[in-house]
Amino acid sequence: MSPKQRRGAETVERLLDTALSVYAEAGETGVTVHALTSSSGVSAGSLYHHFGSVDGLMGALLLRWLGRLLDEVSAALARSRTARTGIRAAVRSYLAFVGEHPDAARLLHSSYADRLTMAQARRLRDSQEARLSPVAVWLERHIASGELAALPAPLIESLALGPVVAVARRWLSVGDVDLTHAARVLPDRIWRSLEP
Repeated sequence: MSPKQRRGAETVERLLDTALSVYAEAGETGVTVHALTSSSGVSAGSLYHHFGSVDGLMGALLLRWLGRLLDEVSAALARSRTARTGIRAAVRSYLAFVGEHPDAARLLHSSYADRLTMAQARRLRDSQEARLSPVAVWLERHIASGELAALPAPLIESLALGPVVAVARRWLSVGDVDLTHAARVLPDRIWRSLEP
């Protein structure tokens, strides 16, 4: 990597890190060009050069953390031998991610993320194909073996992750859920909805 490329990569990282910090402190409306440039020390020109707009930066930030979450859930599934242990591991890794990265989790579970997902669902899914493909293969294998209910993959995803997303949102917004307790009780309850 040339010195210019290295500086560009460092600028991108600084802007992404700053965007998450500003979002965590001030919410979506606080993420402005002025807030980003004054907090990061990066010029507005560099922000526009690398991301095109504040929305472009926030979209990249969302994809960064979505990718990290998917990597952790996929790795948990890959380490599991059975469908039941895979569901347990996926639920626990998702909740652990939320607890370890609350600012990023707040962004991933925000109305901003919902709007982006609804508007660009196919593009987002395509951009994460490398991460989602092993999950799809895992699901197909366990459906074919009879370990998982013979349901379409989107329904299995909804049954498995719907309650987890709801618990994450509740913990992030209200704070009256114990993530450790949820990680103990949710997997078996979710499993009951997925077993054949």
